[in-house]
Amino acid sequence: MFGMIEGTGFEVIDPSFGDCLIGHARVERLWTGARWSEGPVWFAAGRYLLWSDIPNNRLLRFDETDGSVSTFRQPSNNANGNTVDRQGRLVTCEHLSRRVTRTEHDGSLTVIADSFEGKRLNSPNDVVVHSDGSIWFTDPSYGILMDYEGDRAESEIGACHVYRVDPSGTIARMIEDYVKPNGLAFSPDETELYIADTGISHDPDGPRHIRRHRLDADGRLSGGEVFATCTEGLFDGFRFDRAGRIWSSAADGVHCLDASGALIGKILIPELVANVCFGGPKLNRLFICGTTSLYSVFLNVNGVSPIGGR
Repeated sequence: MFGMIEGTGFEVIDPSFGDCLIGHARVERLWTGARWSEGPVWFAAGRYLLWSDIPNNRLLRFDETDGSVSTFRQPSNNANGNTVDRQGRLVTCEHLSRRVTRTEHDGSLTVIADSFEGKRLNSPNDVVVHSDGSIWFTDPSYGILMDYEGDRAESEIGACHVYRVDPSGTIARMIEDYVKPNGLAFSPDETELYIADTGISHDPDGPRHIRRHRLDADGRLSGGEVFATCTEGLFDGFRFDRAGRIWSSAADGVHCLDASGALIGKILIPELVANVCFGGPKLNRLFICGTTSLYSVFLNVNGVSPIGGR
């Protein structure tokens, strides 16, 4: 659907946001019919996008070549966050099975992580892959809090942490002081790791911010200061563009933050947004997962490729 969609538009807070926009480009609603859309990931070679419809227990596929949407996998074990690794394979966080998996080129599944120190994970939420091949993921409790997005259960670990799986398969707990670690992304040069804490979802006094951690060459983290606090709802999933701006989900759409953490503009969407990613041949198309719908908009910026390069 082209042209103006009711409830969409742009809010320029700082003039620099205007440089990110294309004057005649508008938000498009590409598809609707989900219950809770999440985890978009772009596959450049096939020109298609995958994303999760968590309560409906399926992964969906948008084909940019003809605009069609189909079911990629069902059941999906209530898949949530997705990414692509350096070999072009799908990496997925699964609520129901409480694990992170990789889809091999032949379609088979490999379990990346499902436990830590003999205890089952809570419900892996979002995932990124570093250029060294390590896989980093967040593990809040959303998939075990109720039956809507997984199976209700007690946490065996007893807290919500951030983990790293090195290329050998060894898992390490990297961060322990988050309430509900959620979306995460490396800075374009991979010297920093940014992580959203959505603790406000179940505690009115909980965090709704993104924190910034410095990443040393040997994989150690330091810092962890608050980078930005969400002004509408909470930050969930987010991505970087090549200039170091963050494009993050929020209650009223997508918030664009500059390198200092200042909110410079918004893409307004008429429903809660959970996650975003850049796609298209030039990575200048932002795909937006609203609650029930998939949206997109062409921008005058380019995203950072999850498999390296520009």
